[in-house]
Amino acid sequence: MEETKIMSPQIKGLLIALIVIILGIAGYFTNLGFSTWYNWVVNAIMLAAIIIACVHFANQKQGYVTFGNVFLHGFKITAVVAIIVLVYTLLAFTVLFPDMKEKIFEMQQAQMEKKGIDDDKIEQGMTIMKKYFMIFLVIGVIFGTLVWGSIASLIGAAVAKKKKISPLDQMPG
Repeated sequence: MEETKIMSPQIKGLLIALIVIILGIAGYFTNLGFSTWYNWVVNAIMLAAIIIACVHFANQKQGYVTFGNVFLHGFKITAVVAIIVLVYTLLAFTVLFPDMKEKIFEMQQAQMEKKGIDDDKIEQGMTIMKKYFMIFLVIGVIFGTLVWGSIASLIGAAVAKKKKISPLDQMPG
């Protein structure tokens, strides 16, 4: 029987991160990236891709995997996606699209005004947001990606077809 080459979680993570980045760039140029629904769609695509990658891993192993094996594979993919998307996001906000930060500030100010918040509170909120923007951004990207990726990995591990493995079959012959 020929051994199937398993695609590494790093390669899968790179591919998924590229999809997320391309969707992010498309969202920026179409101004859809500033709408909540578009960000949910991008996250849903990332989740679906991680789930599919987990199922693909189990299929490549012909089902001879455990829940933990599949989850770990998905979590490794998630970690790669988080790192690559974080690097892209930092580059996007500092080098590629520096005006994106100002657009976000303008949107936040408009939302606060729409809610009827008084000018002093808006000014305080904007000052804090501008001061800690990069910290919030880094924490949001890392934890957001890790949380959603972990959920996708759990789902992928749950839905992947697994065969019962006898401990005696694993003993060296």
